[in-house]
Amino acid sequence: MARPRTFAEDRALDAAMRTFWANGYEATSTQDLCEATGLGRSSIYNTFHSKRALFRRSLTRYIDTMTMRQIRILEDQERPTMERIQALFDSIIEGEFEVREGAGGAGGGEGGGRSLGCLTVNTTVELAGRDPDADAILDRDLALRLAALRVVLEAGQRAGEIGSSRDAGELARFLNAVIGGMRVSAQGGADRAALESIAAIAVDALRR
Repeated sequence: MARPRTFAEDRALDAAMRTFWANGYEATSTQDLCEATGLGRSSIYNTFHSKRALFRRSLTRYIDTMTMRQIRILEDQERPTMERIQALFDSIIEGEFEVREGAGGAGGGEGGGRSLGCLTVNTTVELAGRDPDADAILDRDLALRLAALRVVLEAGQRAGEIGSSRDAGELARFLNAVIGGMRVSAQGGADRAALESIAAIAVDALRR
């Protein structure tokens, strides 16, 4: 008999999201999802329909949490532009160490171990151009982040906080690429000092 649907769907979705985040889409088996969520196969398929559908929902949930957190930082008009950008970098770095694995454990030390990186970056590397549904989700997320960055960068240029005269849209793509690179570096084991140095150089580049 199918297991009664008495579980908390949101909790199961969070567990699935963490599993895809750690392993990637292809390397995550249905059994992995069963073990992570505590659900049987029938409950997973009755609720989420397929592994692919569950992944799409997991990716969307990740974006709703992580991207919105970053956008709230950028939209904080109580802070000057460069403070908001620095706060964004600080949040990115802190987030990498909240999901640190290996030496020091989850949330682990300043060195050792590897971060899970970013689920959107990981998915782009793994599935871009091969999964139209994932591509659509990632494209919407990228558009949101670039738009938020562009707005704050334009404000910084008007206020004289940003010395670069380059188009704000181009600068937004630059910052987005820096953040993506920091995520990948953290996955490779870069320590906090290395990530902070990357962020500091990016901030310096904007001021000049």
